[in-house]
Amino acid sequence: MFFIGIYGFITRKNMIAILISLELVLNAVEINFAVFNRYLFPGQLEGMFFTVFGIAITAAETAIALAIIINAYRSIGNIDIKNLNKMKG
Repeated sequence: MFFIGIYGFITRKNMIAILISLELVLNAVEINFAVFNRYLFPGQLEGMFFTVFGIAITAAETAIALAIIINAYRSIGNIDIKNLNKMKG
């Protein structure tokens, strides 16, 4: 799942698709936190706390990224990465 997200992040030109790929990467990391906690330290909950914290950070990051994407769409009328240079000038 991690490498699918990396591949999507590198190859996509649409900002929504890039955001979804970034979410895949973060979800893969959170799954690893939970699984490694379960098998390495079964009686402790540190990995689960990191996972819940990661989910909260991911939700906040998604809300901010969607706000930026909506603002870019209102300014440019398109959400492709190649058109973001129009916002500089």
